[in-house]
Amino acid sequence: MAPIKNMLAVLVAGTIVAGCNTTETQKDVVVDDASVLATYVDIAQAKYEDSLTTAQALNTSITEFLAAPTEASLDVAKAAWVAARVPYQQTEVYRFGNVSVDDWEGKVNAWPLDEGLIDYVASAYGTESDENGFYTANIIANPTLKVGGVTVDATTIDKALLSETLHEIDEIESNVATGYHVIEFLLWGQDLNGTKPGAGARPATDYSLENCTGGNCDRRRAYLQAATQLMIDDLQEMADNWKEGGASQQELAAKGAKGGLATILTGMGSLAYGELAGERIKLGLMLHDPEEEHDCFSDNTHWSHFYDAKGIKNVYLGEYTRVDGSVVAGQSLSDLVKSTDAALDADMKEKLTVTENAMQAMVDEAEKGRTFDVLIGADEAAGNQVIQNVVDALVAQAKTTEKIIVALKLGSIELEGSDSLDNPSSIVQ
Repeated sequence: MAPIKNMLAVLVAGTIVAGCNTTETQKDVVVDDASVLATYVDIAQAKYEDSLTTAQALNTSITEFLAAPTEASLDVAKAAWVAARVPYQQTEVYRFGNVSVDDWEGKVNAWPLDEGLIDYVASAYGTESDENGFYTANIIANPTLKVGGVTVDATTIDKALLSETLHEIDEIESNVATGYHVIEFLLWGQDLNGTKPGAGARPATDYSLENCTGGNCDRRRAYLQAATQLMIDDLQEMADNWKEGGASQQELAAKGAKGGLATILTGMGSLAYGELAGERIKLGLMLHDPEEEHDCFSDNTHWSHFYDAKGIKNVYLGEYTRVDGSVVAGQSLSDLVKSTDAALDADMKEKLTVTENAMQAMVDEAEKGRTFDVLIGADEAAGNQVIQNVVDALVAQAKTTEKIIVALKLGSIELEGSDSLDNPSSIVQ
């Protein structure tokens, strides 16, 4: 089957309307499934390209930091990491339906992680885990080690070691050795503040060859460089997958129009409900546990959640603003739903706005120093309510997504669930 872009052509009044970079109102355009899918593909390509570009900028900042490790240059690298999260988090709506994305995603955004696998940790972290023999392996401090009969030669820290040997070693998911959160840990260090204000405070001297703190600064430098360069490779792969003829685009095209629409809505609903409302937000709120925080080293979680929700919104509305300020837009799922049930489309838009407002309230609290880990604290009734409002908005949004699935006659679609929402009594407090 030809790639979706080659499939689409909506001929109205002698005009062909395609899905890319179209912002003018097309009053006489008949909404077409293929055109909606084309916009979805165009936005995916733009988002992954932006993720790649910002990762490359992060790499440049890290290179400059390592050339002169000061607190100021470390702050620049941290800011580049935060900026890189903005487009990437907006791609997560492409999960839970696109198999090529799901199979790949764990390389770049796996969490939570047992950071003792990578580097030194505070004594409160503990020295062992019944589930994970590599819990405190500390690869940066140990060029070779043997755990449970498994010998690891980490003499050279490079991309191959991280991706082929360490990542999910011993088939344990928390042995995360690659991706955004590994880089985050290497830049910030552990956040030892619990549910009190404050992020990780790793000193720049952890990377100094002349005034090394934390030991093994040469190996820590190598790990940070390898992890960043590997993430660029992985993001390049996914950006290529959404180009014309790429694997992800072909996978979507092979599903046909209805299958493609089902994929869009599966991603929207599953991210909103099971993943974001459930695993990333409600679980941490129920347990009052900062270890369940998504960006737990940097205290950037409020923005990660905000841009996850933003990603759902821009896929539904068929419009994405790129990091350079340009806009990618075209016929949207919203247009398609409106042509079937205008009231339902209005309801979905309202739900998306309510979610964005709840997310913004959380961001506003974080800007005052009351970050996600503070807001979920056991003694934070008002903060807990701010987070619960986000959960409630996402759940309501997901329910409307299910109504859209019915209205478009897309058959039975099972959205991702979460015990924290579906079976809260099973969560050990």
